[in-house]
Amino acid sequence: MTTEPFPQVDDVDRAILESLARDARASISAVAEEVHVSRANAYARVQRLVESGVIDAFTVRVPPAAVGIGASAYIGLNIAQDSWREVREALSKVEGIDHVALCSGDVDVLVLARTPDIATLRDLVLEGIRSIPGVLTTRTSIILDELDNPGLPGRALADGGLVGG
Repeated sequence: MTTEPFPQVDDVDRAILESLARDARASISAVAEEVHVSRANAYARVQRLVESGVIDAFTVRVPPAAVGIGASAYIGLNIAQDSWREVREALSKVEGIDHVALCSGDVDVLVLARTPDIATLRDLVLEGIRSIPGVLTTRTSIILDELDNPGLPGRALADGGLVGG
């Protein structure tokens, strides 16, 4: 992946990205047909998007329950000033953490954790996260239901619409 700025993404690129976000296994021919461009054009655009880092992976989406995940939570952390790098490194080693983000607002760090059950989630928070030097407080919100919206990040906003509108 390049360290240069991302290239400009036009409407055709967006359509290709939307198609691949829905089905990363789609053939170039199917993508080309869906977005109304030639196969050669679609192939060249996908290659450019990969080489420039706009596409950084082709992946599989798996429902958590399908692999034995019965408990998920967002965990807000408040951390000591100037401890982000150390906390991030320690969190990267905690099994069951899917996502970590440094944030502004009421919490410094937001963590998405997924475990087989509530008891394991409790252990993850109490033994895995709260024991990390620099973590001052945690606030856990159990996820009761989820909607995963495949597609481009900010899709509705990029089109000038409102999210959910």
